[in-house]
Amino acid sequence: MSEPRTRPVRALVALGDSTTVGMGDRVPGGWRGFARMLADACGGPGRIRYANLSASGARVRDVHEVQLPAALRLRPDAVVLVVGMNDTLRSDFDPASLRRRLDAVVGELTRAGAVVVAARYHDHGRVFRLPAPLHRALRKRIEQVNAVLDEVLARHGARCVDLDALPGAYELDAWSVDRLHPSEFGHRLLARAMGEQLAAAGLLVEPVALRCSGGARITAWHHAGWLVFRGVPWLVRRGSDLLPHGVAVVVREVLALRRERRELRRIRGGAFRGRGVPERAGVGRVGSERAASERAGSDRDEPDGVAPDRAVPDRPGAGRCDAPVPAAVERAAADAGRHPDAG
Repeated sequence: MSEPRTRPVRALVALGDSTTVGMGDRVPGGWRGFARMLADACGGPGRIRYANLSASGARVRDVHEVQLPAALRLRPDAVVLVVGMNDTLRSDFDPASLRRRLDAVVGELTRAGAVVVAARYHDHGRVFRLPAPLHRALRKRIEQVNAVLDEVLARHGARCVDLDALPGAYELDAWSVDRLHPSEFGHRLLARAMGEQLAAAGLLVEPVALRCSGGARITAWHHAGWLVFRGVPWLVRRGSDLLPHGVAVVVREVLALRRERRELRRIRGGAFRGRGVPERAGVGRVGSERAASERAGSDRDEPDGVAPDRAVPDRPGAGRCDAPVPAAVERAAADAGRHPDAG
């Protein structure tokens, strides 16, 4: 079996939001990021045409309306795409619109001959800690974005990097101080995974090294400063968008739980009102036959020496026994100096 043929990448285009811009991987002169690393792995400056058309804060609409037309004019062999997270953080989140726009983006690029690789999202609430209602709301929306990506990429034969399954994606070292963007190490993880997908499609891409070099060093003061001056204000802004949806998610969960409990009570109640507790094999039948025999015996004369009206009296701490005690047994116990109730 012959080895699959590979061809060099002549033009690489990067689309998306601030992650594609390279935020989180600061180098002298600005941001670097996974797209720049991937371009170097495809041949580097002078050997390929490379354009990063992404923009901080971009949503799927921006990629469709602004970045896609510019990308098509460059006739790329390869396109990498990371977009959708900003859409999950807005109050006008609309999965149907995302599906329509992403379908147009991926469809037009693949028809133009480009190999498209997109990122499928992780559970970002595990990285950026959020209050429980906001976490559930964000996770639900991320699941919807991922479902759209799965459908669109499968339809057009595009490729995917699943960040949730990417080894190391949930490690602290993979995230920058803001917990919103990858660190240099996180960008390297993403660049390597993207490169592997391009190579699997027949493009010539060198493996991206995971050893960090050239990025800014982050200290504890950076973490504290970001939390005070950036993190809390960001959470307040995005919380105002997500909170109504988070409350709606909680309400739906409570109502669903109540419906399940009511249905369970109805099912249990119907079972007791109907056939009742089902008989176990050989138990219910024997009990019924025994009860019938006792009822039949009560219609006959009692044998000599039996006192049917005598019952064992209650002892302190013991349960009451209503079974009749034969008089002969009681007399024998009395003769022996022991009464059945004693001891």
